[in-house]
Amino acid sequence: MKTGKVDVLLGLQWGDEGKGKVVDVLTPKYDVVARFQGGPNAGHTLEFEGQKYVLRSIPSGIFQGGKVNIIGNGVVLAPDLFMDEAKDLEKSGHDLKERLHISKKAHLIMPTHRILDAAYEAAKGKNKVGTTGKGIGPTYTDKVSRNGLRVGDILENFEEKYAAHKARHDKMLKALNYDYDITEVEKKWMEGIEYIKQFHIVDSEHEINNILRSGKDILCEGAQGTMLDVDFGSYPFVTSSNTICAGACIGLGIGPNKIGEVYGIMKAYCTRVGAGPFPTELFDETGAKIRDLGHEYGAVTGRERRCGWIDLVALRYSIMVNGVTQLIMMKSDVLDGFDKIKACVAYKQNGKKIDYFPYDIEEGIEPVYEELSGWNADMTKFTSEDQFPQAFKDYINFLEVQLETPIKIISIGPDRDQTIVRK
Repeated sequence: MKTGKVDVLLGLQWGDEGKGKVVDVLTPKYDVVARFQGGPNAGHTLEFEGQKYVLRSIPSGIFQGGKVNIIGNGVVLAPDLFMDEAKDLEKSGHDLKERLHISKKAHLIMPTHRILDAAYEAAKGKNKVGTTGKGIGPTYTDKVSRNGLRVGDILENFEEKYAAHKARHDKMLKALNYDYDITEVEKKWMEGIEYIKQFHIVDSEHEINNILRSGKDILCEGAQGTMLDVDFGSYPFVTSSNTICAGACIGLGIGPNKIGEVYGIMKAYCTRVGAGPFPTELFDETGAKIRDLGHEYGAVTGRERRCGWIDLVALRYSIMVNGVTQLIMMKSDVLDGFDKIKACVAYKQNGKKIDYFPYDIEEGIEPVYEELSGWNADMTKFTSEDQFPQAFKDYINFLEVQLETPIKIISIGPDRDQTIVRK
């Protein structure tokens, strides 16, 4: 009997690579799209038919052909924010209640988790991580310390369970001398709890494996990026979950032998939001130009993204830890107007040249660049790779040689139609 396949799509840099658009483009090839980690700190932007949508917790396959979308057990869910997001989509004519399934084992972000997030950041002073303030870290902390509140808990004796968790958080905040009032937020949060009950609340690991046994295919959607992985990213300036391919197994209950293709998404340059090391960051007019042309502002926070040249050392590392089988390059068009393009091919650390991603990139790292010719052509209207300028073809070839992985899809604009699948 033919079993279905599981392909994984994830970011290879510091997030914001354009995963939402690619999930939307690839969804017609799959029966189900499943989100496996992260929470409303992830903003996946999609543009099509003159409309722009920002998804935070809902998988990006929700717009395509009535496919089932699953919020997996590895996701943390804020009921109030989820309710706002879902209702906005419903206003746009997208009925979610039959197509969106939520895992019982997904953990809930409580109002006090957000307060704790702010309190912890304030206590760190100049050592702030630069969180989105959505309560992600404290929720995952409760999860691993076996103190979490889960979606399945809303089905029975929920008020009692909620009160116990809230009381524990109150004690923690009192110890931090942090004043707060969650009255209004809590009221809306409880409305969100009732709203979630209208959806399919499922044992997602059973559902997913039954889907595979029936011969159907699943696309797993990652959030954030590999360099923000809690184990393999630029720690401690990372998110609180495993953003790499292995996280799909943990966040959905899939055996590693089920994984097929691993799509690694990267920008033609590099960006980062918030604090933390960024070896190729540009502090000059070039960095500002990339930010302006690429509209590099956070989809969730609105914060300016830090911009720099592509970092092939970090990308080789990401490809290795994820087992990437094919690359997808986003925002190639942003570099259309540059005479010269640079790519970091190695680092200098304490005067020594290295070609691997080291334990600590906080200090003493200097990028070693190779310079390539720019293509100075507007590619946004192109419909085939045959139209690519030779200099851009050379850039693609250079990246494929350096990364030892084929680039199969190239994005030349924000719309789903501005996507070229290479032969």
